[in-house]
Amino acid sequence: MLKDKKAVIFDMDGTLVDSMWIWQEVDRIYMKKYNLTPPPNFQKALEGKSYTETAQYFLDVFPTLTCTLEEVQQEWIEMTKELYMTKVQLKPGAKEFLKRLKERCILTGIATSNARELAEVTLHALGILDCFDSIRTACEVAKGKPAPDVYLKVAEDLNVLPRDCLVFEDVPKGIEAGKNAGMWVCAVEDAFSVNDEKEKKEKADYFIRSYDEIEEETYERCGV
Repeated sequence: MLKDKKAVIFDMDGTLVDSMWIWQEVDRIYMKKYNLTPPPNFQKALEGKSYTETAQYFLDVFPTLTCTLEEVQQEWIEMTKELYMTKVQLKPGAKEFLKRLKERCILTGIATSNARELAEVTLHALGILDCFDSIRTACEVAKGKPAPDVYLKVAEDLNVLPRDCLVFEDVPKGIEAGKNAGMWVCAVEDAFSVNDEKEKKEKADYFIRSYDEIEEETYERCGV
């Protein structure tokens, strides 16, 4: 999987860390507070959207909300920051995998749909902030996933061609973003997207349930 790769780029939530459960709880609390009813396919509609795009989606779909875009984003940060700093854990084998990448002089990056503040406090709390040569959020580019923008931005930071990059993603829209960028993509198992596993395998080049599988070469080769 790592042969001829010059850079490895990770999505964060659900890919590098177990954190998707936070947002289900935030949605529940937030909607109860403001008496909101989620529309059909609510979670699927949010998939891949940047933090800013998600906040705008709420304002568009729930006209009873009278707050500003910035107020929505800040309230979510206040609701989640402590959880990210104290409750979120790395995926199995992830820390060891990051160490091996550094030993092999493979560059590393983060391309997340989350807010920069939350990404940085999470990576710092886990002791891996310094492991990354570039950290970018989808709020910093024109379009969120499945557009390739955030992945291409990280590759630009690293001065690496897309074809020499390997992406790790946990949801179909994220996998599409990596493929749209012209990169190799490994799908990662996550409880939040378990119902999408077949689609993930169809869209990705590889599939893992643990980062330990990469060193052991027990990962699944897939793709259409």
